[in-house]
Amino acid sequence: MTSKVISIVLGGGQGSRLSPLTATRSKPAVPIAGKYRLVDIPISNCLHSGITRIYVLTQFNSASLNKHIKNTYHFSSFSDAFVDILAAEQTPSNVGWYQGTADAVRQSLHHLAVHEFEYVLILSGDQLYQMDFEDMINHHMETGAEISIATIPVDAADVPGFGILKTDENSMVTAFIEKPKKDFESWASDVSDEMKAEGRVYLASMGIYIFNRKLLYELLEGNDRTDFGKEIIPQSIEEHKVASYQYEGYWTDIGTIPSFFEANLGLTDNIPKFNLFGENAIYTRARMLPPTKISGTLLEHSIVADGCIINAKQITRSLIGIRTRIGVETVIENCYVMGSDSYQTLEQIAELKLSESPIMGIGDRCEIRNAIIDKNTYIGNDVKINVGKPLPDGDFGTHTVQDGIVVVKKRAIIPNGTVI
Repeated sequence: MTSKVISIVLGGGQGSRLSPLTATRSKPAVPIAGKYRLVDIPISNCLHSGITRIYVLTQFNSASLNKHIKNTYHFSSFSDAFVDILAAEQTPSNVGWYQGTADAVRQSLHHLAVHEFEYVLILSGDQLYQMDFEDMINHHMETGAEISIATIPVDAADVPGFGILKTDENSMVTAFIEKPKKDFESWASDVSDEMKAEGRVYLASMGIYIFNRKLLYELLEGNDRTDFGKEIIPQSIEEHKVASYQYEGYWTDIGTIPSFFEANLGLTDNIPKFNLFGENAIYTRARMLPPTKISGTLLEHSIVADGCIINAKQITRSLIGIRTRIGVETVIENCYVMGSDSYQTLEQIAELKLSESPIMGIGDRCEIRNAIIDKNTYIGNDVKINVGKPLPDGDFGTHTVQDGIVVVKKRAIIPNGTVI
């Protein structure tokens, strides 16, 4: 795969559906599972599949993503492997920003042209899954396809949220419909007996594509088509050989706050659908952090990352990110606490306590439920978050509320005694 494939990870647009987590960072840079970034998922899948030449395309709030890539993915000087950022740039032939997924790849073709490769693997930067791309590429070659689309069987309730493909007995795509709302019963495809038993008989596009090199250039050059899912793929089905690669493992698009929240909390299950503890580890930045210190805390179905100092009373079904400090008698339930980028010194902590100001982390005697606490927040003592009646959706300065989930913004200061 090393010599045959180049991978492109699409960083997405403004990520407004993940706001406020994307207020100061791009979507691929959003922290996940307490110690990783979203971009680590597709990159790790590539590396485990023997694909070591990877471009990450981004244009919004890319500074933290650039820093993460620079500090994480280092390869031997004698290797051709790389993970490089391609930010939107003005050139003599193009003065605009990326207008869509296809346009982003089109503007990056001149960077790919200097490499030898046969196939381009195009991935999304905001999905959680573990896939062997080598198997997908072998399927692409065996079927003689010019384009392959990774598909996942879904049930009727999920159909309106996806582009749905119809396939023949040879896994070739014969038709495509974008997010049908009704009358889609005839779009059922041949799936495994296990999927049929679950009622998952419709093939949804996962936004993962393989293109033959020559065809990709033909489809993108000399036209203004901007999107793969809405234009390139539907228009290619009749003229080119497009294959479906069925994937039946765990996969979720985490482009919204509720899906992001559930994907993270799902990692705390006894047997999670996404396995952090398997052979195919998720690669991320190596930090020289001390082990976590826990005192007097009842932990249940929770994940705690490195470098934390925890004196809480109880933590239930929650993820606690790196360098998190939690005070005494605090109760946390169904939360993702992202942690901090640095530690405060003892002098800084003493000065803040003297002025009765919150220190970085979560204070004493707090009660927090159904919340995402972004990085570097200052939550004071006796703070209560989401423990009363249901909260209305909206943006309230230091925090937002979406579908009952409170998101405390990055670097927010929540004074002592605050009730949200």
